[in-house]
Amino acid sequence: MTKYQEVHSMKALKGYQLPDFNFIMEEIHRRIPHRPPFLFIDEVLEITDTSASAKLSIKPEFSFFEGHYPGNPIMPGVLLCESVFQTGAVFLADFLKNQSLTDDKVIPVLSRIRDARFKRMVLPGDEIEIKVSLKDQIGQFYNLSGEIKNKGKTSLTISFALALVKESE
Repeated sequence: MTKYQEVHSMKALKGYQLPDFNFIMEEIHRRIPHRPPFLFIDEVLEITDTSASAKLSIKPEFSFFEGHYPGNPIMPGVLLCESVFQTGAVFLADFLKNQSLTDDKVIPVLSRIRDARFKRMVLPGDEIEIKVSLKDQIGQFYNLSGEIKNKGKTSLTISFALALVKESE
């Protein structure tokens, strides 16, 4: 059982209400700098020592649908990739908090994309599950793999790397 599942189970047993959407978003905002309209994670489902999963509800009112295949909107592949990258950044923020880092603030930035494969379309109204897994670390570079599932079927697989860079003053 992950620490998030354990906390949620304990709260449920004690009669506490689980966190609402605003609390969930607050936790995401605490970990990564992305904000609407360029935030493509609604909820973090789980974080383990080597992976994280999140979800995103594909809202029909997303403004990019107006111009991305008008009349037959499809979630842009680049934004699906971005949701994976943001989930990776959430994972990395959690992963690094237990490591001894210098006092310098660092942020994860995308440094490499490899082997993106789009297997199924994602449409308005869908809810996707995003999963990232840490493959290895080389210095300040973290190699990860990602997958998006929609209705239990794989829509995207991708490998990518995040690098830690110092925040600009």
